[in-house]
Amino acid sequence: MIKFGTGGWRAVIADGFTKENIRLATAGVCKLMEQEGYAGATVCVGYDRRFLSKESAHWVAEVLAGYGFQPFVVNRASPTPLIMFTVKQMDLPYGLAVTASHNPAIYNGIKIFTRGGRDADQGVTGRIEEQIALLKSEDVKSVDYEVALRQGVIQEGYPFNEYIDSILRFVDVKKIKGARLRIAIDPMYGVSQSSLRTILLTCRCDVDVIHEQHDTLFGGRMPAPSADSLKLLSNYVVENRCSLGIATDGDADRLGVIDETGEYLHPNTLLVLLYYYLHKYRNWTGPCVRNNSTTHLLDRVAEDFGETCYEVPVGFKHISAKMAETNAIIGGESSGGLAVRGHIAGKDGIYAAALLVEMLALTGKSVSRLYQEITGRYGSLFYGDRDLTISPARKAALLERLFVKKELPDFGMEIARVSREDGCKVYFADGSWVICRFSGTEPLLRLAAEAQSREQTEKYLQIWKQTLEL
Repeated sequence: MIKFGTGGWRAVIADGFTKENIRLATAGVCKLMEQEGYAGATVCVGYDRRFLSKESAHWVAEVLAGYGFQPFVVNRASPTPLIMFTVKQMDLPYGLAVTASHNPAIYNGIKIFTRGGRDADQGVTGRIEEQIALLKSEDVKSVDYEVALRQGVIQEGYPFNEYIDSILRFVDVKKIKGARLRIAIDPMYGVSQSSLRTILLTCRCDVDVIHEQHDTLFGGRMPAPSADSLKLLSNYVVENRCSLGIATDGDADRLGVIDETGEYLHPNTLLVLLYYYLHKYRNWTGPCVRNNSTTHLLDRVAEDFGETCYEVPVGFKHISAKMAETNAIIGGESSGGLAVRGHIAGKDGIYAAALLVEMLALTGKSVSRLYQEITGRYGSLFYGDRDLTISPARKAALLERLFVKKELPDFGMEIARVSREDGCKVYFADGSWVICRFSGTEPLLRLAAEAQSREQTEKYLQIWKQTLEL
């Protein structure tokens, strides 16, 4: 079964992620494009550094060519945001990136982008699944990659310069040059090193890079920037007196940051920092967007600026859509994805990193000092989360309890409202909250909570675990 979740289709290599399924998934996209009137259109194809990613991208291109489309293949491992940018810049109806983003090394997958470089929404991916269900493996059309390349059916290119220039146009290069910052980069064996290094060196920063070699096992860790996975970057920042440490996930659409003291900055903190900076110091105006599992401190900042903070379900396509609808400055999620107005309509860890560096240069303040400025004005909230592995049978039982029987624990707090739009989120009268939802990309139950004290946050999470017997 090929099912698209909140971040595309992902599966374990040699289990669900096979050549047969890759061809079927691509044929489903082709059938949908034919129905939508895009027969013969150019389609961008990219890939990351994962095992089989390049080969899979070629299989995708072979099927696209077999159905009469014109594949434009980015011919080296590249950040997913670069693929999205290319779809937007070339005004293409669709793009595909072979990546499993921040998933463990045994996974790979395909992300689908629509016109404008947007993440395909559930309507699009649902129609692709319908087309896949009508196909048989033996009926999938394809053309040999090298033959199609020689015939000019498949085109290769590397729009790296265009992507980099688009980011440099948005940041104050002159201001960064004058700040003489030292930045440490950890691409986590992924695809951001060339882009980040080029941008920062252009801005005359001193740049040090760790974990830049190609390793399909990602050093034995998940390629997801977290406090645990960035300990080496933290040590490096402190020992070498860097102004900032920047890390990106496997395909560079998510961001992790270490401040000048070696402290890991949670993605919630980054989102609040960037919105505060762009509104107060860059004088941008507009609302912000977050998903339902992300800090409500952002709401406080927006309200103070006379703006609205919009809440949407998990899945960056929802954030992108709401940003476009409201002309929001920024949208983000607690897992590290950020999008900023004016660039692409999706996550871009490289652009967000460039803005953070600009923030240091323009304000003349360290990250820790800027965040103290924010919490001194708006107070502090304490966020916590848990990821719990569950079997399909256990998931079915919990779905029954949570969304059919609508069971709810006794949290011992006054409840303002409950939402089951995406998971089960409980909003309390004092402004705290807790949510329980199933991952759209992995066999996980995700818990998150936020309250005025760390103890209260942990209590919410523990009550959920006990109630669901996890």
